Amino acid sequence: MAAWSPAAAAPLLRRIRGLPLRCTRRMFASQTEGELKVTQILKESFPRATTIKVTDISGGCGAMYEIQIESEEFKEKRTVQQHQMVNQALKEEIKGMHGLRIFTSVPKH
Repeated sequence: MAAWSPAAAAPLLRRIRGLPLRCTRRMFASQTEGELKVTQILKESFPRATTIKVTDISGGCGAMYEIQIESEEFKEKRTVQQHQMVNQALKEEIKGMHGLRIFTSVPKH
């Protein structure tokens, strides 16, 4: 029996999950380029953020992200306004996504 490898497993994983090959690679990488890019944009847009966590929840192909961000910029804003701020910061990237989960909060002092 041949040794297991990610390359050998990719066709099987694709059939099982119905994901393209680039998505199956997520299991073997620590952080995707998309996660890094979205994180950088959010850091620039929310310089007072104390927490920014971006997770590709589409398996690594960049179709859907979950964002958790805690920032003073959200103070005295309703949740919908906070989410609109995040959407505005990511408006170009959102065009290529299928979905986005946003969780915002204000730091507790």
